[in-house]
Amino acid sequence: MKRIETIGLAAFLAVTLTGTALAAGSVGLGTAGNFAVLAGTTITNTGATTITGDVGLHPGKAATGFTTVTLQGVKHLGDGVALKAKNALVTAYNEAAGAKPVKKVPTELGGKTLKHGVYASATLGLTGTLTLNGPGVFIFQAGSTLITASNSKVALINGASACNVYWQIGSSATLGTTTSFKGTIMALTSIALKNGATLQGRAFARNGAVTMIHNTINSSACTPPATDQIASTPTPISDPFSPTLLILLVITVIAFVGALRFAAMRSRPRD
Repeated sequence: MKRIETIGLAAFLAVTLTGTALAAGSVGLGTAGNFAVLAGTTITNTGATTITGDVGLHPGKAATGFTTVTLQGVKHLGDGVALKAKNALVTAYNEAAGAKPVKKVPTELGGKTLKHGVYASATLGLTGTLTLNGPGVFIFQAGSTLITASNSKVALINGASACNVYWQIGSSATLGTTTSFKGTIMALTSIALKNGATLQGRAFARNGAVTMIHNTINSSACTPPATDQIASTPTPISDPFSPTLLILLVITVIAFVGALRFAAMRSRPRD
């Protein structure tokens, strides 16, 4: 009986670990991946701003200040394309919010060097430089806000890609003056880019506004992605045929076959 329990436990752990390894894969943006800016209520701009990628708004229809915007993309204001992208954003937001396994980090990210993974804190802040090291998917989960100080920076080294960086924000995000930021920001409420802030990635505000002041937002390196996983060397976490995953699958099969054989032996009549 103990042998059966041991085999069953091994199989359960293998399946659980396999699921965990798969859970931290990339975030699927769907049609939202074509957009550089996506909002719910309004999009406002002041000063000379450059946007590379589409701009979408739904259910709102008011985008103001675009006479000084250099837009290399298409505006979709309150139309069916924007609605479809917003629905895809909701799915992606929830996917990022549920990603695991989660590593807890303090609010302040400045001065840290991180490898791929899922990082969470009640609030996230950046003063100075956050360095993302190596290929793979980076998911940051903030329970409420993301706020960066002036002149802050997200640096990418050793194959890290802005296309594989996601910021899931429980309320609103603010990029401080002349911040140099990387990744797709998905805020539940609003996003404010202060004067001179640049974003290599996307600014997505599910329910509120995106506000820009003399900014550069560029999503061209990641458009159009279906699953948004573009790193040249796939991370073991998101590779379905990684050695770790294969080992776990082998353990599961061996445990299952062993359990069947043992049960068959026990069921044979004894002389």
